[in-house]
Amino acid sequence: MNSATSKNQPNASGYIDPAALMQLQSLELRARHVVQGFMMGLNRSPYHGFSVEFTEYRQYTQGDDPRHLDWRLFARTDRYYIKRFEDETNLRCLLLLDASKSMNFGSIGYRKSDYARTLAATLGYFLSTQRDAVGLATFAAEIEDYIPPRYRSGHLHRLMVSLEKAAEGGTTHLARPLIQIAERLNKRGMLVLMSDLLAPLETLEESLGSLTVRGQDVIVFHILDPEELKFDFSDPELFVDLETNHKLYVDPSAVRGEYLQRFGEHLSAIESICSRLGLVYHRLSTDTPLETALPEVIRVRMQARGNSRTRIARR
Repeated sequence: MNSATSKNQPNASGYIDPAALMQLQSLELRARHVVQGFMMGLNRSPYHGFSVEFTEYRQYTQGDDPRHLDWRLFARTDRYYIKRFEDETNLRCLLLLDASKSMNFGSIGYRKSDYARTLAATLGYFLSTQRDAVGLATFAAEIEDYIPPRYRSGHLHRLMVSLEKAAEGGTTHLARPLIQIAERLNKRGMLVLMSDLLAPLETLEESLGSLTVRGQDVIVFHILDPEELKFDFSDPELFVDLETNHKLYVDPSAVRGEYLQRFGEHLSAIESICSRLGLVYHRLSTDTPLETALPEVIRVRMQARGNSRTRIARR
């Protein structure tokens, strides 16, 4: 086995080290490594059964015809599945990616933007393998690139090309982009927000709420660098705000306590907002394997599809 291949093999935990993954230049190749490794690991994980469900079967939901239940699969998994037919409507998912300048911070050899783009590529690749319609919107102060959710030949490549662009936006403004997206959503589906959420939160609850009232199942992946969480700098140095270019000479030991307190309050406020709105919130440090994000997407995807089937059955 050559060294380039061995670097991207799963570690003892069964996950691929993000630092090794980032050495691959192609986002699509990174996504394929993560998804294939995750699917191979399902048989020995608590999520056993998803690999079957996401090929030819899906989990039974209220309103399904029980004549299509697969009893052999039930005997093996103790869960109800029905055969999925080609003409079933699959999920619509929009990936909403923060491309502001603050995402260009990185203390471990790669940036938050590298990690977020790889996560978006991974989710796009995974959902496309399930024949779901996937779209992409990137934003800073407002929506920059927008690709509507589609499932057709060449669409995934278009998403990957857009994701290859580096984060070049300006200051993060969460409210305006979220409202712009809400205005474009005319069908129910799933929305995945990937951002460091380093912006004033006064209007976040209202703007996120504008998505949920339009029938979107929302997942928030809060992406942060390890140093932002620990502030483990040792020597006094000049800090530069990536979005405003404001410079400030700081002695970390003198401000660490206050920083951790205020940043902790910021994180708690975001979690509270998501909880009140019933959103799925998942914080990801950029040294966390990307495979850990997939179970959340699978769970919400199942829920969204189940809700859709129930609504159809009630008509």
